[in-house]
Amino acid sequence: MLIRYKKAFEKIAMGLLSFMPNEKDLKKLQQTMKDYETDESWQLFLWKEDEDIIGLLGVNFIDPKIMQIQHISVNPSHRHQGIGKRMVNALQEMFPDWKASANDETIAFFEKCIQEGNTAEGSGC
Repeated sequence: MLIRYKKAFEKIAMGLLSFMPNEKDLKKLQQTMKDYETDESWQLFLWKEDEDIIGLLGVNFIDPKIMQIQHISVNPSHRHQGIGKRMVNALQEMFPDWKASANDETIAFFEKCIQEGNTAEGSGC
């Protein structure tokens, strides 16, 4: 289930965000978290299964009605189970009037997930 980020989940979110290639540096990671907490157009979502948070989706809401996926990360022990694709699908369901797009960091994943006929299970998404 896709849930909105809360400050109580900061350490978990930072851990998941640190799996992104451009978020390895602690200062950069802290700045990114600050941006999500202070910029209204930047929103962070977490993927929760049972009581565990295993995924993260960071989005920049851009006019006109475009939501750019800036960060997407899944705990390594839960990868290749379709969680990333489910997060993107859940985001689209939450914001049906918005069109999802990707940035340079997430484009390869995003394109892989939207390919026609690509199933969630075992797709690498």
